[in-house]
Amino acid sequence: MALLSSVGAAHAADDRAVVESFYKLLLSGTTSPDLQERMNDVLSPAWESYGGYGQPAKTRAQFLAQLQGTGTVVPNLVWKVEEVLQEGNRFVVRGRATATPVRPFLGVEPSNRSFEIMSIDIHTVENHKIVKSYHVEDWHAAIEQLQGK
Repeated sequence: MALLSSVGAAHAADDRAVVESFYKLLLSGTTSPDLQERMNDVLSPAWESYGGYGQPAKTRAQFLAQLQGTGTVVPNLVWKVEEVLQEGNRFVVRGRATATPVRPFLGVEPSNRSFEIMSIDIHTVENHKIVKSYHVEDWHAAIEQLQGK
């Protein structure tokens, strides 16, 4: 029984590392030339992302294009994991994103101001890959910070 417990704990640790890689390798790696390969390591081929009710799921290909575009606007984007809660193969992550836009971002012209926002995500992991993500970010706070409010 102890062997099964240690194997289960090892898989849970591996899955948590995959979730943390989502932030370190993907969200904080938007300018990396190997972003597609990083995605292959972290996300299931059938991965879907949900950002709101009434919006269609985002595919991995759409997410790659979004990240690459983001890298041209906020190339210094860093997304840190602040807290992780786990229930089975589901992970709730409280994250912190910081960046300084170099091009217009969310309708705000660049002004050398930075933003710092919170995100809450729920990831489902199967076979050591993220298969589904739900996410909410406080982009309103980013707009206010960039406008100097």
